Amino acid sequence: MLNWLVNFLDKNFDIPGLGMFQYLSFRSIGAIILALVIGSAVGSRMIKYLRRKQIGETVRELGLSGQSEKAGTPTMGGIIILISILIPVLLLGDLSNIYVWLMIISTVWLGLLGFADDYIKVFRKHKEGLKGKFKIVGQVGLGIIVGTVMCLSEQVVVVDKNTAEKQTEVVEFTQADGSVGYKTNEYYVGEKSTKTTIPFVKNNEFDYHWFFGDGTKTGDTLTWIFYILVAIFVITAVSNGSNLTDGLDGLNTGVSAIIAVVLSVLAYLSGHVIYADYLNIMYIPGSGELAVFGAAFVGALIGFLWYNCFPAQVFMGDTGSLAIGGIIAVFALAIRKELLLPILCGIYLVEVVSVMIQTGYFKYTKKKYGEGRRILKMAPMHHHYQKMGFHENKIVVRFWIVQILLAAFSLATLKIR
Repeated sequence: MLNWLVNFLDKNFDIPGLGMFQYLSFRSIGAIILALVIGSAVGSRMIKYLRRKQIGETVRELGLSGQSEKAGTPTMGGIIILISILIPVLLLGDLSNIYVWLMIISTVWLGLLGFADDYIKVFRKHKEGLKGKFKIVGQVGLGIIVGTVMCLSEQVVVVDKNTAEKQTEVVEFTQADGSVGYKTNEYYVGEKSTKTTIPFVKNNEFDYHWFFGDGTKTGDTLTWIFYILVAIFVITAVSNGSNLTDGLDGLNTGVSAIIAVVLSVLAYLSGHVIYADYLNIMYIPGSGELAVFGAAFVGALIGFLWYNCFPAQVFMGDTGSLAIGGIIAVFALAIRKELLLPILCGIYLVEVVSVMIQTGYFKYTKKKYGEGRRILKMAPMHHHYQKMGFHENKIVVRFWIVQILLAAFSLATLKIR
């Protein structure tokens, strides 16, 4: 909204300095600063409000060091994150951009889903919260929306230099002496596509159409359905991974902030025709605007980390963790980097797999031997290390370090091909 106002004032009144708002880099910097300020301002007031209303975390006795001290810590702090993301994006983002709206819808959608879960836990006193099937329905619903928009929206196009049609246009401009000049610009025409990026592979675009054949109506329909299933899987997996990672003070907040930085860089590069051409990656017109959203996302997480680091003054709850995972998943789908997520979100992957292995092995041994046995001392993985005697803060910092390495490796895939 502020972006529209500034553009109007710049065009009609030629106010010096307002032209800066046309640059993604300037608006991204503004978004991260504004998100930090809002997070700091809203955070302290929200924590006081949650304490006054006695909206505290109910902690199960798991035999973990320091766990009992967390009882009563305000939860549902994910509201702080959501507010800190949405306000800067609404003010500084281009609200005519389909990708921005896709991210706003995803943030609100899963934020509300997580809020419903927290509300049932805190106010209805049901420890299990929202039933799993309702969470799945919510995640599937968002997957259908995202998959349909990515396949059908006319604004969602990609440019592949090897196949895209090249066109020229003559642009009129005013020269320094006041006379009218003309210059010729060459550009590639974007095309509707379900292509995505395969890490480590040269000429690394893969089209989901390959499974069903291109150019036929049946093939297009089957590709659309398949892509929706991919979107549902990615959103469900990453949002649940984020939810499981949210178990120690500052763990999920720090890990997610690092992931968000990488996605923001990739969005900026993918949406910039010169950088995309230099790096030989897919050019996605309009996706650069996601850098503003990504900057607000990073700022919101860092602002929340101020209160969420050890010892936490507030927990994000499912309001934050489900929304964070959903944002990361949809962001990756929008810039065609969903196949990079197993590397970039390696911490999430390990947490999810640890729970699956622990649960599966327990059920198997109980059926075979009459008693359940465990591979890990406790799942998810971060609790296993707690059981081993590592201090909570040491586990969190080491997970952050691993995530930084994964982030660096993910960016390196731009050249390792």
